[in-house]
Amino acid sequence: MTEVLFVVNAGSSSIKFKLYCVAGDDIELMFGGAVDGIGTRPRLKAKSHDGTSLIERSFTVAEVANSAQAQQVVADWVVGEIRDMAIIGIGHRVVHGGPVYSAPVLVDDAVMKTLETFIPLAPLHQLSNLDPIRVLRQRRPDLPQVACFDTAFHRGHPELSDRFALPRALYDEGVRRYGFHGLSYEYVSKALYGIAPEIADKRVIIAHLGSGASVCALQGGRSIETTMGFTALDGLPMGTRSGSLDPGVVLHLIEQKGMSPAAVGQMLYHESGLLGLSGISNDVRELQESERPEAAMAIDFFSLRVAQAIASLSVTLGGLDGIVFTAGVGENAWQVRQNVVDRLHWAGLSLKAEANRRNDRRIDAEGSRTQIFVVATDEERMIAQHTLRLLRSTGVAAREPARS
Repeated sequence: MTEVLFVVNAGSSSIKFKLYCVAGDDIELMFGGAVDGIGTRPRLKAKSHDGTSLIERSFTVAEVANSAQAQQVVADWVVGEIRDMAIIGIGHRVVHGGPVYSAPVLVDDAVMKTLETFIPLAPLHQLSNLDPIRVLRQRRPDLPQVACFDTAFHRGHPELSDRFALPRALYDEGVRRYGFHGLSYEYVSKALYGIAPEIADKRVIIAHLGSGASVCALQGGRSIETTMGFTALDGLPMGTRSGSLDPGVVLHLIEQKGMSPAAVGQMLYHESGLLGLSGISNDVRELQESERPEAAMAIDFFSLRVAQAIASLSVTLGGLDGIVFTAGVGENAWQVRQNVVDRLHWAGLSLKAEANRRNDRRIDAEGSRTQIFVVATDEERMIAQHTLRLLRSTGVAAREPARS
């Protein structure tokens, strides 16, 4: 019987999933899909590995009002597709591992309780990450589930990169710079050994630019420093998140404007970033299509902050040998890449215009002091690889046929 791995990458408004066939220590994609528009306009879509559409179905808000209900929809459909296959385990993206988890872990009751304590550190993500785990544990308690953490790749940072300038006792309690998007950075850093082996072990900066955005400095294929810190609110401005902010602004909003902490949190997580700057949209595509000056300003602001982050992390690395753009905006918005690199022209960086517009893999111009790449990330494949490795090493992979 064919053995398969199921991977879940759950967010606040969508659940992405993929199914991989296991062949020894390797995996091969069978199909993938998503439920998006959770709580607004829910829709399930899935395609086979060759791009053939398998399903497109809409639901009412009452049917899919939250991530738990979305996972039930996904599970019902997937079970019908794999009746002659055996799921040996399920891998999940979990945004925050806190100070406790520095590597993927098998989920049990104690792990779940610990992960729930990190919900305040990633309120947009952590609860949505954990809901599918609960649903699938109820449906298939025999199936091992593995939590893979976005913070894990950044563990082992030098102390200078981990600390805030706060009392030491807070650091000992876990108030430190964790960093996020680690599964994406890990995948891209490994891909570089095949794409550009001459720089893969050198000083490389990866810009993960999507609705969430951060930049990471790597040396020897390992994270040295990154722009996100204690929470996924830090660093670059994002779709709806503010990014770095003078903490005095938060005090002002609470003490002078009379806003509650909950109202401030709502503003910083849901009403800021590109949406707040433009007053139009959090979607870069919509902002690029708009003729309103506020849209152009929002993109310029974002591009400037990305360029500043790259320059700052270059100091940490002591130089720069390569830049990689990844994630939805990084892979597809050539105008943003152009804006970012143009602001780094002083450092000898330049793009080949035609290659950049085509979203080619390598886009630096002849004579650029630094190689520049566009690499598609694949967090789900990284999760699947971690999951298979842990199941093999612990010997707990399920062997029973899949059932509902």
